[in-house]
Amino acid sequence: DISTLNRCFCSQLLNLQPISMASESHHKENLHNLQLEDEGQHRNPSEVKMSQIVLPCHANHCGELSIGQLLKWMDCTACLSAERHAGCPCVTASVDDIYFEHTIGVGQVVNIKAKVNRAFNSSMEVGIEVSCEDLYSGRHWRVCQAFATFVAKRTDANKVQLRQVVPCTHQEQVEHSLAAERRRMRLIHHDIMQDLLNNKTFQRKNHDEDEALPTERTRVESVELVLPPHANHQVNTFGGQIMAWMENVATIAASRLCHDHPTLRAIDMFHFRGPSQVGDRLVLKAIVNNTFKNSMEVGVCAEAYHGDEPLRHINSAFMTFEVLDEKGRPCPLPPIKPEPQEGQRRYQEALARKKIRLDRKYIISCKQTEVPLSVPWDTSNQVYLSYNNVSALKMLAAKNNWDLFAYYRVSLYTVEESQSLCFRVEFEMEIPAQRAFILLSDISRRHEWDQHYTLCKLLLRVDEDDFIYQVVTPSVSKGGQYQDFILLASRRPPCDSGDPYVIALRSVALPSHPPTEEFHRGECLIGFLFCPQISYYNQASPEVLPYISTDIAGLSSSFYSIFCACRQYLLDNIISTSAFTPSAL
Repeated sequence: DISTLNRCFCSQLLNLQPISMASESHHKENLHNLQLEDEGQHRNPSEVKMSQIVLPCHANHCGELSIGQLLKWMDCTACLSAERHAGCPCVTASVDDIYFEHTIGVGQVVNIKAKVNRAFNSSMEVGIEVSCEDLYSGRHWRVCQAFATFVAKRTDANKVQLRQVVPCTHQEQVEHSLAAERRRMRLIHHDIMQDLLNNKTFQRKNHDEDEALPTERTRVESVELVLPPHANHQVNTFGGQIMAWMENVATIAASRLCHDHPTLRAIDMFHFRGPSQVGDRLVLKAIVNNTFKNSMEVGVCAEAYHGDEPLRHINSAFMTFEVLDEKGRPCPLPPIKPEPQEGQRRYQEALARKKIRLDRKYIISCKQTEVPLSVPWDTSNQVYLSYNNVSALKMLAAKNNWDLFAYYRVSLYTVEESQSLCFRVEFEMEIPAQRAFILLSDISRRHEWDQHYTLCKLLLRVDEDDFIYQVVTPSVSKGGQYQDFILLASRRPPCDSGDPYVIALRSVALPSHPPTEEFHRGECLIGFLFCPQISYYNQASPEVLPYISTDIAGLSSSFYSIFCACRQYLLDNIISTSAFTPSAL
């Protein structure tokens, strides 16, 4: 079993050359320090906490906390955290998807914690965690998690340059590292949407018009006068207040369709397009865009004007509602008949957003152990698979329970969890990290230094940083069938000076290359980090575990020679002109 293989591996390495006592002591000291910090002795300087007891004035007709009120509290807490880090006023720029897992009743306590995960030039990502506490039973449970982007606004003419966040705990290191990938997704979100809408195979016909309900019945329009209590300390309309007003009109639109009291389950990623001030009139419009089997999407638009000036687009949001029966189960909803032109556009866009929403929730929001490695790849989910690819490698690298064994000039670490055996190999670089990153990015040349790669064929160039390869390796058992892998290779240069270079590879299912009888299809998660040394990671799944365990436990000298060959490959090609570049493909 896993434990036996791991013990075998450890004993083989110890027989070769045990780790020095100084190295072991230093390693344990570092782990101990991390554990102390993770246990609560460290407090993030930007962390802000808010606790609110839910009163009847905060609740809806069901005695549950209004989501609009919750959004106001979340935005307030996150803004205070951003301003604590920036040292100047900040405004909400965007909020990622929010999934509401539970409702909160009157008399219960809402606990909100916000802290800055990472700062860029003038913007920063703030992580928000919301939990609920029952004062009578002492129970705690998570309600939702969100990531908001805030922009620092100086009152003088000086350009804003935020100081960098220094992560101190294991969890902070993970969030700091993944914040760059989440920022990448936000920047290309619009392009993903447009590509999906332009895909002819995705277009769907409307339901039978005889059974459908016209969406015009669900249209809601309301106006709000922005007064001083609705503004923040910058005299701008509070972002949380705008979100609360939008949630209110969206709930009315959803109620007009179902003739019941709907429950808000999710809010899609949205951006604030412009500010609003005290004295503005805020016009809020909502309509049901589409209904699915047990849910509906409501689109909300917020526009502002002052006096005779034209309307200014402030924000648009898309909210998903369900109608629950007495047992808390979603009820089926009737189909809708969209209006011509604009209604039809909203109808199709709702379908695209549902596809994107499910991809994000399935690939990103779930724990790594809940998502199979070989998620089907297509153009609409490529950015989320790429994110999951890089994030999985970074989370693997951030584990703090590695067992270290070292011999010669290569250090080997292992960590055993559940049914997986993960290992990492580290060795020093004699060439610049950027050059090593470029050389090892070309997976098609890996067979030049790794004898276990029989074939590395480029199948698809997704973009300048993501590629899909077919890799063929020898059989696990003597005389057995060769094994192949379809791997998404994602490479990332550093986002700033403190980041490593990253090459992440994970299995994906490519429809154009299904499994064949010629090869046994395998799955894996592997990758490289460069900073300051080269670190190679491999998470062995049960299918490839016999191959991995045999190699590193029984033939560790052979395993060592592979990475000596890798070092020599880098030295031989340090000035090679044939190195991997995007233009070469």
